Amino acid sequence: QVQLVESGGGSVQAGGSLRLSCAASGRTLSSYTMGWFRQAPDKEREFVARIMWSESRTFYADFVKGRFTISRDYAKNTVYLQMNSLKSEDTAVYSCAASYNPWAQDPARYDYWGQGTQVTVSS
Repeated sequence: QVQLVESGGGSVQAGGSLRLSCAASGRTLSSYTMGWFRQAPDKEREFVARIMWSESRTFYADFVKGRFTISRDYAKNTVYLQMNSLKSEDTAVYSCAASYNPWAQDPARYDYWGQGTQVTVSS
C-alpha cells in the first residue's frame, strides 16, 4: 500500500506560481511512476505530468509544457509540481497518483491516489 498526501494548493492571481507537494508513505516508490492529474468542475480528470521515480524521466501534457515542472526528492519521499505562469484555466483540484506502469497517462492505470488539493487562479 502507498499513501499519498497532497499539499500546497491555494488561490493565486493569473501569472503567479504555486508549488504542490505529494508526500508518500508505505511502500518504497522505486518501482513506481508518479503522476499529477487535475479535474476542473464539470470536466473529466486529465493528465498533467509524470515522473519515473527511479530514473527521474519526465513527461508533460502539452498545455503545461514550459510552465510546470515535476520533480521528486528521494530523501523526503515527496513529489513536487512547480506551477509557473498560471492561467485561469489551470483552476482545478490537483491530485497525485502512483502507477506500476512506467508510461502511464490514463488515470485508470494508476493504483494509488491522494485526496487532492484545490488550485484556484483568478484573472
